Amino acid sequence: MLAKRRVTGLSTRVVAELVAEVGPAWQARQHAKLTDRPRRRSPGAGAKYKLVFVDRLLVTLVHLRHATTHDVLAAWFGVDRSTITRAVNEIRPLLAERCCRIESGVRLRTVADVIAYLDHVRQTGLMDATEIRVRRPTKRRAGRHQFISGKSRCNAMKALVITDAQGRLLFCGATCRGSTADITQARQAGVVDWLAHTWGVEILTDAGYQGLGAQTAGQVITPTQKHHKKAVERMQGIAELRAAQRKAHNQRRVRVEHGSGHLKNWRSLTRHLGRREILDHTLRAVAGLLSDHQHTDRPTPSPIAALPAGRTR
Repeated sequence: MLAKRRVTGLSTRVVAELVAEVGPAWQARQHAKLTDRPRRRSPGAGAKYKLVFVDRLLVTLVHLRHATTHDVLAAWFGVDRSTITRAVNEIRPLLAERCCRIESGVRLRTVADVIAYLDHVRQTGLMDATEIRVRRPTKRRAGRHQFISGKSRCNAMKALVITDAQGRLLFCGATCRGSTADITQARQAGVVDWLAHTWGVEILTDAGYQGLGAQTAGQVITPTQKHHKKAVERMQGIAELRAAQRKAHNQRRVRVEHGSGHLKNWRSLTRHLGRREILDHTLRAVAGLLSDHQHTDRPTPSPIAALPAGRTR
């Protein structure tokens, strides 16, 4: 099962690194849970786990990748549904703590880490917000309308996504309600505050972040605004110039859209059917797994395979 990428969405190498990294952390947390209170029996007594750690990790990966229900996973592994629920609730926070990975193997866990990294390597960052559909709040819940997105007109929550110029994930999180504006979410996440301590960072965004450029001394770059139709008629050539500028900006920024699309390939983020409180953990866990996949060394094609058809030398 672990060797088939269709099951987990990850290569065998990435899964092996997960077992070596998350396994000791899970064992230490379980040991601390057994020893943090007075006991009448020694730790380890009583019923044994029906799922070993590797099975628990596999259950969580399949659940995140395919949004498989706990009932189906329980029938697959021959255990009770509650066992699957406990396994997912134990492994998912450990995966969320890993966050996004960069080339050197360092993990970026906060917006401050991402901005410091971009300032250090002098690379351009791409920022956007993505919406994830969630369950409709109950009828008697206060502020029920605040989850309705003004863009998609459905109940959703919004996540902040930051990638590098190649579209590789650097951060995914800072979730908020779907009615929150993109620029408000960026301010609440601390993007403006942390950019005030840097001068050489360049972040490309869409038109939803108009106004952040003035607050960040031009470090946040938004597309050129459109002129009014009557003003365009008076200024010949301005409309074509501005359209070319917006096209060039969108061509540089489109990779963050691809990064959001790769996140949505994991079915648990296509539509989140669980509790809204755990969506942030799910986002960070999937982002960390996807960044591991993006930075996995892939075999280079052989010189013969790289030649055009009909040529062997």
